[in-house]
Amino acid sequence: MRKNLLPRRDMLRAGLGAAAAPLLGQTARSIRVAAVVTEYRHWSHADVVVGRLLGGYSVNGRHREPRSRVVSMFTHQVPQGRDMSRDLAARFGFQIYPTIREALTLGGDQLAVDAVCFVGEHGDYPSNELGQKLYPRYELFMQILDVYEKSGRAVPTFFDKHLSYSWPKAKEIYERAKRLRVPWMAGSSIPVTIRVPPVEIPLDTPLESAIGIGYGDQDAYGFHTLEAFLCMAERRTGGETGMRAVEFLSGDAVWQWRDGEGSWSKPLLEAALSRYPERKPGALEQLVRQPVLFRLEFRDGLKAACYLLNGAVSNWSFAGKRKDRDETYSCYFGLPDRSRPLPHFDGLVYCIEEMYATGKPLYPVERTLLSTGALAFLFESKRTGGRVETPELAISYRAPASAFFQKT
Repeated sequence: MRKNLLPRRDMLRAGLGAAAAPLLGQTARSIRVAAVVTEYRHWSHADVVVGRLLGGYSVNGRHREPRSRVVSMFTHQVPQGRDMSRDLAARFGFQIYPTIREALTLGGDQLAVDAVCFVGEHGDYPSNELGQKLYPRYELFMQILDVYEKSGRAVPTFFDKHLSYSWPKAKEIYERAKRLRVPWMAGSSIPVTIRVPPVEIPLDTPLESAIGIGYGDQDAYGFHTLEAFLCMAERRTGGETGMRAVEFLSGDAVWQWRDGEGSWSKPLLEAALSRYPERKPGALEQLVRQPVLFRLEFRDGLKAACYLLNGAVSNWSFAGKRKDRDETYSCYFGLPDRSRPLPHFDGLVYCIEEMYATGKPLYPVERTLLSTGALAFLFESKRTGGRVETPELAISYRAPASAFFQKT
């Protein structure tokens, strides 16, 4: 075994937690996990998710040792000079396999692990002309499902981020996983991070209108924005019923919509912006050079939109107005703990391990399916320059009675 153990400072940077230690001999970690990742380098999602399964995490102000044990890994790419997986395998005692099938079967013929963590984020992959990153999530996850189908059983599975850049591929993933009865959860860390204030909209609240605010890349961070919006709006009366149409707007068209047809969103926009602890002074038109708007038409009539405001904000927020009285819910999806790198992943890994231990997802995968589909059709709207009807997104589900998110 190699002995090039990283200093404590580098272990923390790698997402391995404050009490990282080799797993050999730690029999208490009985849940055997296979990790399937696109790449494992510093700050990659593999680093900040799988790294916490290796070394622990802090949720609600308390450090937790992992309940699971990474026993195998498959890496689709190995970035020269930046890969961390080989060193970690030597230090933590897991095996790296050349195929997904072998990682899940531990080199045998049948499924031989208790859970799977699939991280198809980051790596050297192309983007299309619309700016969508063409991650091979469909191709890699289908290989995981192949093992489940051949073995005649499935295990709790986590799928990082949205299901695919392509709606047909996302739909096929979802339908096959459902047919195989896979207990799975997908999505990102934003819905389960700290909310300031800690707002949980009561189930079956009659929402009239709602907006989300985000920033960053239209693909990766556009998904975060939709997902943060849905984790709040899905708690409205009747639950989630899906979207009938979407439209992508950018540039001056965003302000024209806000000041015209979308004037209902102005007070909500102000309510959401007021939650930012470090709000920049000045009008949005001066701060945001290239605004983007996701206009969302919900099947139940909810008035909704998501703004991407690069230059004005660098995080996510939500605001929603009730129908029955003059009351607005609003919050900021905060990252107040600057003492550790990317602490918002602690809540996500807690949810992952809860699912591994119980076999029950803490929130419905249909949220991720709807976010994925909305984003795919928004890019289609970007391509065509017009409104896109989405009968495919008649996706219904109920939010959990009590949603987990970090409180401290």
